[in-house]
Amino acid sequence: MATESMTPCPVGRALDLVGDRWSLLIVREAFDGVGRFSDFQRRLGMSRSMLSQRLQALLEADVLTQQPLEEGRGYQQYVLTERGRALFPLVVALRQWGEAFLFAPGEPRSVLQADSDGLPLALMQPRDQHGQVVAAADTQVIKPPSP
Repeated sequence: MATESMTPCPVGRALDLVGDRWSLLIVREAFDGVGRFSDFQRRLGMSRSMLSQRLQALLEADVLTQQPLEEGRGYQQYVLTERGRALFPLVVALRQWGEAFLFAPGEPRSVLQADSDGLPLALMQPRDQHGQVVAAADTQVIKPPSP
């Protein structure tokens, strides 16, 4: 997972890094303030070896970094880097898609809300350079020339 993809597709490269079952869940937990290995393991129910592998890959990809815990007992915590924090829109978009299509009406679920007003976040939508919402049918992928 830590090897660099050679695909010219940004989606393919992103999925090579965070497209497995666990990596985005680790990132989600880090956004929720989880930093200790034991807390990731407890909250996600992952095996120690799988968690170690995924954390190492995220460290190597500069999505996470390690910092000393504030208690100063030699323990380390995992913290999102700038590159990791840039995954927030992706996590929000996946959450909103899951809310829209994977829950029955009225089914209990967690809610992501803004601290500023306590309301759920507005629906994330792709926009053009002028701020207009853009549908997939109104876009095109320009591929680089083949070598």
